[in-house]
Amino acid sequence: MKPTRQIVDGVLLLNKPVGITSNAALQKAKWLLNAKKAGHTGTLDPFADGLLPLCFGEATKFSAYLLDADKRYRAVLQLGVTTTTGDPEGEVLSTRDVAVNCADIDAVLPGFMGEIEQIPPMHSALKHQGRPLYEYARAGIEIERPPRKVTIRSLAMVECVPPTAILDVQCSAGTYIRTLAQDMGAALGCGAHLTALTRLGSGGFKLEQAHSLAELEALDPARRHALLLPADCLVAHLPAVLLDDAEAEALRQGRSIAHAATGSGLIRAYTASNTFIGLANADAGRLVPRRLIATQQA
Repeated sequence: MKPTRQIVDGVLLLNKPVGITSNAALQKAKWLLNAKKAGHTGTLDPFADGLLPLCFGEATKFSAYLLDADKRYRAVLQLGVTTTTGDPEGEVLSTRDVAVNCADIDAVLPGFMGEIEQIPPMHSALKHQGRPLYEYARAGIEIERPPRKVTIRSLAMVECVPPTAILDVQCSAGTYIRTLAQDMGAALGCGAHLTALTRLGSGGFKLEQAHSLAELEALDPARRHALLLPADCLVAHLPAVLLDDAEAEALRQGRSIAHAATGSGLIRAYTASNTFIGLANADAGRLVPRRLIATQQA
């Protein structure tokens, strides 16, 4: 007989290992926490490791705010070799001699800073006519993909021993580091692909805060649950207001309320005792409910 799943609310910062999908990591953590509802905040490829924030219960309502947040990566590039996927999971397309040095690599970095355009890879989960692109790629079908604008906020070489270079990349959501590696290889004239990728940060969270699956397995259930962060950590970048009992109750019931002490835009709403209610949109002196914690969960 299967155990009854529990209502579990909160955010787990997971250090995903190499070799499993993000969904497999999510399902393992969900099982370890015996949780009813869970979701992640942006996939990491099986060959990649690092920070994978997981949301449980009511926290899943706010996962989109982390999906859209900046990310930071450590990327290991191998120059001179291109693959079908831009990473070690693909077949080798070409092998060339590498005549570039560290100064040459450093010289191309400024060209990839700021707002740039990327053509999404065929081996990606982006959908075309309801099907992910990787399904077309596996069938040998090439789909035309329009370029997308992304922003590389910082790009630095932290180690260089040609034909290998290690980069520290801070970028906007939606950036494909595989594509960045391929484009840099093309700019250097020798080609390149990723051999390793570690997510170091997502939004305000850092890899140093994350826990491994092995660590979770070694803990008893109570200590596992103690690792969960509250749902409002996902929206900590937004301004906050405290509401009195009547205001809080009205907002929880889905009614807008007058509240002159706010500016405009999304805000975090709390009761007078500092219990998170959810998000509201502040406009013209009123708060309009946007995304609320379920009443029975508050």
